[in-house]
Amino acid sequence: MLVLGIETSCDETAAAVVDGGLSVRSSVVASQEDLHREYGGVVPEIASRAHEKAILPVVREAITRAGIVHADIDAVAVGHRPGLIGSLLVGVSAAKALAWSLGKPLIGVDHVHAHLHAAFLGATREQLDAAFPALGLVVSGGHTSMYRVESPTGLTRLGATIDDAVGEAYDKVATILGLDYPGGPALDRMAQEAGADDRGHDFPISRLGKGSLDFSFSGLKTAVLYAVRGVPGRDEPRDESSLSDQQRRDIAASFQRAASEAVRLKLGRAIAHVPGCRSLIVGGGVSANSRLRAEAGAFAGKHGLALRLPEMAYCIDNAAMIAGLGAVLIEQGETSGLGLSPVPTTAC
Repeated sequence: MLVLGIETSCDETAAAVVDGGLSVRSSVVASQEDLHREYGGVVPEIASRAHEKAILPVVREAITRAGIVHADIDAVAVGHRPGLIGSLLVGVSAAKALAWSLGKPLIGVDHVHAHLHAAFLGATREQLDAAFPALGLVVSGGHTSMYRVESPTGLTRLGATIDDAVGEAYDKVATILGLDYPGGPALDRMAQEAGADDRGHDFPISRLGKGSLDFSFSGLKTAVLYAVRGVPGRDEPRDESSLSDQQRRDIAASFQRAASEAVRLKLGRAIAHVPGCRSLIVGGGVSANSRLRAEAGAFAGKHGLALRLPEMAYCIDNAAMIAGLGAVLIEQGETSGLGLSPVPTTAC
């Protein structure tokens, strides 16, 4: 089954063709980094207008790279939740138009769930089937969630962030340190520089209530802010320009240690909620982070789990994961119809 996937939930315009839910025939992503750099974050109106300009060229390129024509497409999948409403509208409208004009089924896909399927792109059907039940972790700029995963489409959320997502915390800390946009990758690089001391600062590791499976990163972000700019009413105001390069490296590394330790701690609590757990599945933009990938590997090894991480190209928002999960849903007999609506928030 050849499924065309479309993804426009935030600031990447993406299209892909996936065969059988696992084999990626093409994956095209048009980034908007340059458009949002001067603002230090995604501006929703700019994002939606950029999607409108890019969507048709990106879809055409995905079909061309796949070596097919429109008539070869068996179904159209689109990420319809969650995300920025203006951005979602562009992708959902394009997917509806394509599905209607081709006379093919349309399926709406949950963007967060698709990040977990991204870890299986390029895998075999046997590897997919052998992974469950699994503990799933999605770490991105907008989401930090854990799931009990019984199948590619059978997910139960165990916990989620009550404030900042871990990727958002990375970006905000990068801004505090005066790093370039996008901040998360820049902070990861700085934390890996020679001489960076991840014990230079003892930043807080959020635990919340005893046994809580939810996350919180706002306190960690605030602790970094105070370390850089001083505590209001106690210290003389300052900014990142007063820090030496070594101090900045130490803060970046210490933040990264605390953030990854918070994730590891909650994974340790959550595994008891997945009887017979076979795998740890990780997805989302922050799954590209060097420290988190290492921590995930160590956690999986300690608990005797298979580790499923996406290839780097599929950590970021992409349409291959949308098409892949869409194919699985369609195989199960699910379709959405042309009444599909974008949903900016979701409780899933």
